[in-house]
Amino acid sequence: MKAATGLLTVNLDALVENWESLRRRAPQANVAAVIKADAYGLGAVPVARALARAGCRQFFFATVPEALAVRHLLPDSSECFILGGVAPDDMSAVFEHRLTPILSSQSEFERWSEWTEAYGHCGAGCGLKFDSGMTRMGLEPDELLAIARQPERCERLGVKLVMSHLACADEAAHPQNAAQLEMFSRVRTQVASYLPGVKFSLANSCGIYLGDDYHADLVRPGAALYGFNPAPGAANPMRPVVTLRLPVLQVRCLHHSASIGYGAEATRPTGAVLAVVAGGYADGLHRILGAQGAAECAGQEVPVVGRISMDTTLFDLTDLPDAQTLAGGSMDYPVLTVLGGAFDVNRVSTRNRALGYEVLTGLRSGRYRREYIGGEG
Repeated sequence: MKAATGLLTVNLDALVENWESLRRRAPQANVAAVIKADAYGLGAVPVARALARAGCRQFFFATVPEALAVRHLLPDSSECFILGGVAPDDMSAVFEHRLTPILSSQSEFERWSEWTEAYGHCGAGCGLKFDSGMTRMGLEPDELLAIARQPERCERLGVKLVMSHLACADEAAHPQNAAQLEMFSRVRTQVASYLPGVKFSLANSCGIYLGDDYHADLVRPGAALYGFNPAPGAANPMRPVVTLRLPVLQVRCLHHSASIGYGAEATRPTGAVLAVVAGGYADGLHRILGAQGAAECAGQEVPVVGRISMDTTLFDLTDLPDAQTLAGGSMDYPVLTVLGGAFDVNRVSTRNRALGYEVLTGLRSGRYRREYIGGEG
């Protein structure tokens, strides 16, 4: 790699294989794809295109602008759900581009009613979200049931999906999972008695692996598509999707002990060999590397030393067999892998005590060249 920026490689074939693996895990449900936050930092346009070619027809976004960036690439039969609902300024785009907002409050539902009446139709319809125990966004169950008891109105307003969200799906034994499933199942039975054509959704990536009871009509994987382990504590059934490699800008051998980086928080002794690598906190590396970061170089683990700077990060190469040769400038500088191989997103996130979601979405800010493999289908 002879460049001044890192290379982010996204394996779209692996992404599609992960989606197909999740379909096999939940054969009775539709398997959607959550591609909010620019597909968790990996690029919503190529990700959506690859999944659509593979047969995915339900996509979830956080905002209307996110959906608009890819809607034109998707088959007309695709459903694009907006998890953040819809604001007045986005209303015309929602109707024009057949987007489906998820409504999470009584006031949102009433506004949707007013808008559909004004537009004369319900566009691609709407979904309703209720709170089954996460205590975040969502209608109270009683509010949802009050809406469901108006089936003619719900049909007129295009209610097509009722969903909730699990708070602790990444901890399979957590009692909150069973409690939320019990509430979800009870509410589902009640709502379905009034709205028999409506679909239901509860499970995210980890929720899919809690069992068939959690699958309902539609599951909403996000992180698992991108290689994150949806079954913590067990072998990862997902293929790795992302690799991030960073070029070395300079290698130097210390001729005396020295403090390293901003704040002089680290020191290294005489003879230490340090590499200055292209990429810093402006590129999301503080999320990827954390407080005790490391990378792979020539098959060996090398640690971060000192604070991560805006544009660069220092690694200690002292223990590499060729460290002194590198410092002498008589061989090409190596490339450091901070994501990929032994440093997959699960290991990296566990090591730096971050969520895998944080590691992946941290890539969004990166000044990386991007390379996409496969996905043409």
